[in-house]
Amino acid sequence: MRNHSAITIFIVLGLTNDPQLEIVVFVFLFITYMLNVIGNLTITTLILVDSHLKTAMYFFLQNFSFLEISFTTACVPTYLYMISSGDKTITIKACFSQIFFIVLFGATEFFLLAVMSYDRYVAICKPLHYVTIMNSRVCRNLILCCWISGLLIILPPLGLSLHLEFCDFVIDHFYCDASPILKNSCSDTWFIEQLVIVCAVLTFVMTLMCVVLSYMYIIRTILRLPSAQQRKKAFSTCSSHMIVVSITYGSCIFMYIKPSAKDEVAINKAVSLHYICCSFIEPLHLYPEK
Repeated sequence: MRNHSAITIFIVLGLTNDPQLEIVVFVFLFITYMLNVIGNLTITTLILVDSHLKTAMYFFLQNFSFLEISFTTACVPTYLYMISSGDKTITIKACFSQIFFIVLFGATEFFLLAVMSYDRYVAICKPLHYVTIMNSRVCRNLILCCWISGLLIILPPLGLSLHLEFCDFVIDHFYCDASPILKNSCSDTWFIEQLVIVCAVLTFVMTLMCVVLSYMYIIRTILRLPSAQQRKKAFSTCSSHMIVVSITYGSCIFMYIKPSAKDEVAINKAVSLHYICCSFIEPLHLYPEK
C-alpha cells in the first residue's frame, strides 16, 4: 500500500511543456505583471499625493488597486521563477499558503466591488448626504468588513484541506488552485468540494445582490435626471464600474460555479490567465476621467 505521507512536494505543470513556448509565456506574463504593478502603484500614489482625491470613491479605488497587485503577486512571480529556474516543484505548505492568499485577495475583491457599487448609489441617489454617509470612519469599517468576509470565506475549506492525504503530486495549472489540489487527494473530498461551491456561491450571490440592487436604484435615479448631459455623465461613470464587475464575476462563474467537466482544469487555466491579463486594466476603468 502506498505511503501517502511521503508526498511533500507538488510539481506544477504550468501553461505549456514546450521550452520555446515557455519563453514567450515568461515574457508575456512578466510584461503583464509589471504593467499591473506599475499601473496600480501609479493610481495609488496619485490618490495619496493629491489632496483633491481624498473622497470615499478614491479610497476604495486605492484599496482595489492594492488587491489587484496582491492577487497577481500571489501567483505570477512564483510561476515566473519556475520557468526561469526550471524547478517546477513547490512544497505542500507553500502551495496551501498560495491558495490562501489568492482566495483571500480574490474574495475580498468581490466584497469591495459590492461596497463600491453602494458608494456609487449614495453618490448618485443621495448626493447631498454623500459626504456625511460615506465619511472616513464608515469607509474604513467597510474595508475592514471586506477583509474579514474574505477571510471567513477561505478559512473553512482550507482548514479541512490541510488534513488531506495525497497520492499524486502533479498540479495541472500554473499556480496552486483548489481544483487540481483536490484531484490529487486520496481522501474523500466530496464535503470539501461542496463547501468550496457553497462559499463561492455565497460570495457571488451576496455581492451580486448588492451590486444589482444598487444599480437598480442608480438607473431609476439617472432616468429621472432632467438634463441629457447629466444622464450621459452618470451612465458613463456607472458603465466603467460595470465593466470591472463583468470581468470579475464572469471569471468567477467559469472557474468555480460550474459543473464538473473533462476540460475543467484547461478552462481554469484560460480564465485565470485572462483575469490576470485584465487585472492592470480594471482600475483604469474605475479611475474617473477627472
